[in-house]
Amino acid sequence: MITYILRRLLLMVPTLLGITVVVFVVMAAAPGGISALSLVEGQNLEPQAKKALEDYYNRLYGLDQPAPVQFGRWLNHISPVGFAQDDTGSLTGWPMFKTPDLGISFRYGRPVTDLISERLPITLLLNVLSIPLIYVVAIAVGVRAATQRGQAFDTQAGVVLLGLWSVPTMLAGVLMIGFLASDQFWQWFPTGGLSRRAALDMPFLPQAEFWWALPALLALGFLAAAAFVVFSVRAGRSLRTGAGLLLGGWAGFAMVQDLDAVGSLAGLVFGGVLGAGIGALLGRSEWLALRICMFGFAGMLIGLKTAGWLFPGSVVSGFLLDRMWHLVLPVICLSYGGLAFLAKLSRSAVLENLTSDYARTARAKGVGERDVLWRHVFRNSLLPLITVSATLLPSLLAGSVIVEAIFSIEGMGKLAVEAVQTRDRELVLSITLISGLLTLVGYLLADLAYAIVDPRVSYD
Repeated sequence: MITYILRRLLLMVPTLLGITVVVFVVMAAAPGGISALSLVEGQNLEPQAKKALEDYYNRLYGLDQPAPVQFGRWLNHISPVGFAQDDTGSLTGWPMFKTPDLGISFRYGRPVTDLISERLPITLLLNVLSIPLIYVVAIAVGVRAATQRGQAFDTQAGVVLLGLWSVPTMLAGVLMIGFLASDQFWQWFPTGGLSRRAALDMPFLPQAEFWWALPALLALGFLAAAAFVVFSVRAGRSLRTGAGLLLGGWAGFAMVQDLDAVGSLAGLVFGGVLGAGIGALLGRSEWLALRICMFGFAGMLIGLKTAGWLFPGSVVSGFLLDRMWHLVLPVICLSYGGLAFLAKLSRSAVLENLTSDYARTARAKGVGERDVLWRHVFRNSLLPLITVSATLLPSLLAGSVIVEAIFSIEGMGKLAVEAVQTRDRELVLSITLISGLLTLVGYLLADLAYAIVDPRVSYD
């Protein structure tokens, strides 16, 4: 196993080299190429100043040298072993160990390392929140749909997942902002960014005017959520349906009432009836996890509203809650497509293994259906999920380009778009290098996960 890992790590070097060569050749062969003249165009400078600026760029980046020499200079910068160079790019020493340097950005005039260190944590934060959400929800929905093949849940989940998969990310982001962040409809979320300017001066955690108000607020919200969860678990189907109908009708009426464009009685009645119907369907559902989530969320909202009425006073949300509130729409927009695809894949994998010979043998031996599902079937169904997980991280990084552009988030995706638009060679090559490295690491982790899940797989 160790030999295999070392061999894969060594093979990453020529692979990354090939990726960066392709990107560099495409940039150099594009109309206009990469030259000092293209960097100073449109700046309305005097001829002497323009000539001096061109000479500066040529000297700093070696843009007046042949393309292979330019690429060799960049490789020498990023390599931990390389030649020493002077300001003109001439070699002044023998190969030696040095600190890798990603160069200086054309557009920003700053080290690329500093730019990436500022933007990369933001994109990683989006992915760290999106990946667990995708896998937890997708596996739960896929497994339940497989175990209830042909029933109502399987049919309804299939329609919803197909609809989610069909909606482009850019359209979903625009619709979310238009309906959930616009003052013309429900202004529940911010339109963009990661925090308000005022949040930078707030304390990290929420604070209240009176020291006892915040604990009382949290306690009441928690108790109400716990009470609703217990109700969803122990109450009968008819009682749950009635409660869901009332909660859904109240929520639908309240949502329509907030709309300035809907003031007629017919609109209010339609919203209440639609919400009541959805609430009744969720309340009568036999899926315990869905009922717990629905009733728990409703109970938490009711508890917080009640606490705000009982304990009036100013409450400062704090930097943490403000950042979480800004992340809701971007994370949803980044997650729903992968969630839909992975849920359908989970259903297919579990359904295939549920009717296999080893599952029937386990049932014949008296093993319970729950143990057959989670101890035998699910483990063998993980192989296609692991295969997809190898490409999930790179795809999320690519998807974050659209999400960050729509929601005005200063992350790696937006930085990559700006680098390509301005032909920032140093920045484009560095982002390509990092994306390629993450992709290759994802494939390596997927191969190692195969051996962990399936004992038949061995790399010795």
